[in-house]
Amino acid sequence: MPAAPVELISPRSPRVSAARRLARRNFRGKERLFLAEGPQAVREAAAHRVDATPTLVELFATPEAAERYAAIVGDAREAGARVHLADEEVIADISTTVTPQGLVGVCRFLDTPFEEILAARPRLVAVLAHVRDPGNAGTVLRCADAAGAEAVVLTDASVDLYNPKAVRASVGSLFHLPVAVGIPVEDAVRGLKAAGVRILAADGAGQDDLDDELDGGTMGGPTAWVFGNEAWGLPEETRALADAVVRVPIHGKAESLNLATAAAVCLYASARAQRASGGCRSVTDG
Repeated sequence: MPAAPVELISPRSPRVSAARRLARRNFRGKERLFLAEGPQAVREAAAHRVDATPTLVELFATPEAAERYAAIVGDAREAGARVHLADEEVIADISTTVTPQGLVGVCRFLDTPFEEILAARPRLVAVLAHVRDPGNAGTVLRCADAAGAEAVVLTDASVDLYNPKAVRASVGSLFHLPVAVGIPVEDAVRGLKAAGVRILAADGAGQDDLDDELDGGTMGGPTAWVFGNEAWGLPEETRALADAVVRVPIHGKAESLNLATAAAVCLYASARAQRASGGCRSVTDG
């Protein structure tokens, strides 16, 4: 006897309509839910918990993707998520990408209260003070995760953490480290300083050179890097809050570095300085 046909969720289903609306910020904020697309993000979401509550609440998958990524779908079900099989038209309707990968998850908000970040006494923090491009925000978050930062802070002047492009650009790192959102930059700096963290503002016109900071041995302690807008950097009032304004040296003929590249250089410089006594763990280490 032939197998029964797979029942696909209808494009007119209220569940599909609800997921589609999460592409808009006002609906994300109202429902405190966001979309995570693709196997890497869904895998991380299925494994993530906030106070023992699973982050992934719902998963839409094409039959082909459900078969290809059977382990991820199994993890989603184990986490208690509702799993819906959907045709490619439904996935394309929910997805915000040009070429969807067949998996779209609906996740609970997971930002961390700033007070909890401070209480953990972090040694390396990235503060996105005026970052408006979601792709850059997600990429900086990914860089912070790779460099071993303990937290990321998005101020109230920065892009929405749960913008689909920011979530995609983080490539799963959103689920790896605490992120506080909506904090005024003055409050972020004040709180971090009170927690014993040195504040470095990254700016191409900074008076201090990153190489000199490293050579001077001043970067081994707890540090927060403040990153500014992609086009106009950090305003003077924000630079004035920092303990030092640091530029990444340009040794060649390039005019400048883009935000994400500069953030990676700065965060890794601090990571190396902080790990100098024990060496830096290679990504190839077991």
